[in-house]
Amino acid sequence: MDTVKLHDKFFTPFIDAKKIDTIVEKIAKKIADDLKGEQPVFIGILNGSFMFIADFVRHYKGNCEVSFVKLSSYQGTSTTGKVKELVGLQENLEGKTVVILEDIIDTGNTLQEIYKIFEGKKVKTLKIATLFFKPEIFKKDLKIDYIGLSIPNKFIVGYGLDYDGLGRNLSDIYQLKTS
Repeated sequence: MDTVKLHDKFFTPFIDAKKIDTIVEKIAKKIADDLKGEQPVFIGILNGSFMFIADFVRHYKGNCEVSFVKLSSYQGTSTTGKVKELVGLQENLEGKTVVILEDIIDTGNTLQEIYKIFEGKKVKTLKIATLFFKPEIFKKDLKIDYIGLSIPNKFIVGYGLDYDGLGRNLSDIYQLKTS
């Protein structure tokens, strides 16, 4: 793992692909154990979660459905504070167990919007799983059922996460170089 340059910024190695895979496998196993006998619908939040979802469903042992919704709140390296639903949900989720798969939860603004989107869907159960969580900036009173790894409040890229469109294809996670 070497330092990478994306646009005008440098990023240093933070979490390698092997550790990420171990975390994803652990989350998939925990959810499978908790949802025995269920046939959940996993909903990925695009764009950042696409690699997480692909690896997650490969590790998930059980029948499931997969769908996506596209939300956005980032511009550059900082959140805009406003979440826009870009691509909505088409499936009927009434009576189904739904698990939202997020790449990262930081401020909780996107999570708050997710709860709003799903409150009228009459789902049987709504659970939230996130690969990465930044507890020091999470200020919402919202439940997160599964957390892969808590990390410091540093801007990260790789494994689906980007900086202005670049870096999603990196298999490792890198953090913004601060000095």
